[in-house]
Formats: sequence, structure tokens, C-alpha cells
Amino acid sequence: MAVDWTQLPPEIIEIISRKVTIYSDYLHFQAVCHTWKSSIPKTPNHLPPQLPWLLLPQSQSNQSSYRGFFDLSTKKFHFLNLPEASHRKKHCGSSHGWLIILDDSPSILVINPLTRRKIHLPAISSFPNVVSFDYANVGREYLLVKPQGERYTASLRQMRDGFIKKLVMSSSPLEKKGDFFVAMAILCSTGDLAYCRNGDERWNIIENVHSFSEDVIYFNGLFYAVNKAGQIAVCDVSGDSPKVSIIETPQQSGGDMQYLVSSGDELLLVTRYLDLDVEFDDFIYTTMRFEVFKLDLNGPRWERVRSLGDLMLFIGENSSLALPASGFSGCMGDCIYYTDDYSATNYDFHVGEHDMGIFRIWDGSIEPLPCYPRNSYSRLQRPPPLWISPNPC
Repeated sequence: MAVDWTQLPPEIIEIISRKVTIYSDYLHFQAVCHTWKSSIPKTPNHLPPQLPWLLLPQSQSNQSSYRGFFDLSTKKFHFLNLPEASHRKKHCGSSHGWLIILDDSPSILVINPLTRRKIHLPAISSFPNVVSFDYANVGREYLLVKPQGERYTASLRQMRDGFIKKLVMSSSPLEKKGDFFVAMAILCSTGDLAYCRNGDERWNIIENVHSFSEDVIYFNGLFYAVNKAGQIAVCDVSGDSPKVSIIETPQQSGGDMQYLVSSGDELLLVTRYLDLDVEFDDFIYTTMRFEVFKLDLNGPRWERVRSLGDLMLFIGENSSLALPASGFSGCMGDCIYYTDDYSATNYDFHVGEHDMGIFRIWDGSIEPLPCYPRNSYSRLQRPPPLWISPNPC
């Protein structure tokens, strides 16, 4: 006797839907029939972190409002209406599925590409080292002050492209209405860390951590920032004034960049090694290898990790992410999926290739991402590709 699955009780359908962990599968679940669609929430709030999509750059000639995203699992492209992220804009990070965008204004826009929900963080002009802002002072709209007290000016474009290195958030800003969240920014010009909480009108500088500007993540209720030597500053910004403690590990030497990644209750350090080449007086950087370490607080010291097992890491301008490969089709464990996030010089040079790919830890080899065949030379486009996790909330 055939079973009519469309006649399942709504409460059973909802229970089954909560077993679905992939967003695309949830959409397919909704599409089975009207009964199933009406029995479950339109927006799934139970989903774990999703496999990141790769936000692709937009060519200068492309005036479309749509941006392309590449899905590693299905090897397919998705095109979303996202005029806020045109090639004239700069993104300075992605966090919890939200994209942070700067343009030729003091505005800092945070947008969810799936839902198109938006929030605005306090403006660039509200950072403590920005003395004043005046649109009428063309080409010198910003007046800033250096830590030593010297004042200087900067244009709209200079501030857009060179003021904020990276911005991460403690949680999805609209996860629940009224939820507490914090945004943390690394400043290019000084290497300072600055933060704001939801509802703040200005940014606040965290004193005495200006060298901890390689990367920052939110981990176990606190922000962790790393310096070039692999030492960690732990920042608690939940109170009236920030509290900072330093984890002084033996110095990590030889690497060019450091990234922090949280995996369960472990904190990982990823060291990136770059090779430098000169082309027509331009400096072009290429990733040669990565090394991974985990924090041993008994030292404290960084302990070398020779294998990630089923784990895969996603690093770049995004808030770094660790996921199990077995939970997603078409992905490999013991790998680092990386994008280029370190030098605007690469994009001032007109012909070359994006420094991005898949680093296999077990043999140290690098293979191209499926959407970017290695050695396929083309005109580089800005902003560079960026990992962003689909977040329907």
C-alpha cells in the first residue's frame, strides 16, 4: 500500500525538518508540497554553520547588480541581487554570513546577502583617531591623528581602501532581536583593535594591543587577537571598559601571516608562508605553504598539528572557520581553503592570478579551487574573492 507522505501530521513534518542541517536541503524540503512548506518555519533557525560560498569579484565592465557566489559542494554558481557590493565598494570581512562593506563615505554597512537585511555600524568618522570629517574638503575629507600626536589628512578613497583591515562580529547581529553583539575591527593605519557594541554610536580603541593586528576571532565569549610572533591578546569587552590579558607563547618565526581559527574547544594558529616575485617593478606575492598549531595553555605554547583529520579550514578576509568535511559533499578534510587577503599590490598589477586554492596538509601540495583553474591568467579584479557562509537568519 502506497504511503501519501503529504498527509503526515504537521508536528511530524516539523520534527523531521529539524534533522535537516544543510540550507539547500531545507529549501528542497519546503518545496516537496504545500503541506510540508506550511508546516515548517520559513526561516530555519536550527542550522549549524554552513559551508562557505565564495563571493566572486565583479569586472569593471559588469554593471549588473547581481554578484556571483560559487558553491563548493555542488560546484554550481548562485547569483544574488547585491548592488551594495559593486566593484566600486570594498569589503573588509564576512562574519556569521554577513558581509561588511565600505564605500566612498563614512558608512559601514553590514548586509546579509541571502535575506538582504542590513544594519549600519558606527561610521568611520566616529573612530577615536579621526579628528573630523568634511565632505566640502575635497580630497582631504578626513583629518586624523597619529598615536604620536601628528595630524594628517586622507581622502574618501584612501579611507575606504586603507583604514580598516578586517572586521568580525561576535554573532549574527539579527539572530534574535535585542541580542548583544560586538563588532571588532583591525585598523590598517595603526594596527589598533577597535570595537563597538550594538547600540553604540562610536568606536572604542582597546589600549595596549596595537601590535596584535594579524587576525582576530570571537572564541568562548571573548575576542582573541594574534600578533606576528603568534602571541595572543584576550579581550573582554562585555563590561564598561575592556579587560586585556596576554598569552605569551614562544615566538613563531619565519611565517608571513597568522590566522586564528576556533575548532570546538581548541584554538588553532595557521601560519602562511609567501613567496615574493617582482614583475615590472610590482611586487607579486604567492602562497607557498601553511603550518597549523594548536594552543597548549600548559606551556603556554603552540603545538604543531600534522593532520587535521576530517577538519577543513577556511581562511582569508573572512572570519576564519573550521568545519568537518564529512558533513558536506565535494569537500576534503585535512585541507585549508584559502583566498588572498594580504596585499593590494597584487591588484594594482593588471595580469596575473588570484592567490587562492586548496592546501593539502598531508603532502603539502596546492590545488586550484574548481572555479579558478590554476595558471589561468586573467585580468585581476577587485575586491578579491571572499568566503561567506550562507545564513538564512
